[in-house]
Amino acid sequence: MTEKLIPVSGVDVDSKTKCKHYRTQKDIIAIKFKCCNTYYPCHTCHEEIADHHPVLWSPEEWNTKAVLCGECKNELTILQYMNCQSVCPHCNSSFNPGCQSHYHLYFQG
Repeated sequence: MTEKLIPVSGVDVDSKTKCKHYRTQKDIIAIKFKCCNTYYPCHTCHEEIADHHPVLWSPEEWNTKAVLCGECKNELTILQYMNCQSVCPHCNSSFNPGCQSHYHLYFQG
């Protein structure tokens, strides 16, 4: 089976979507920014690379696949991600629970 390659932009991004700003074992998600339809590991990478301000996903769009697991490369909907209790529903890898404090940077509340 061929692994699907979904590009992730950012600063010093590794194969599991860790970046210069967030590099722990659990920093393995990337978020698709609505404004540019591009995955970034974090808001700071988007700020440093993109030439525009971010646009947040509205609650009506939370069924959109916009979160990428850096371990198994499966895409999750925003709701799946918000409800997964920091564990990938596809491969059971742990995500950084601290990312929840950044939801307001990606998703409208």
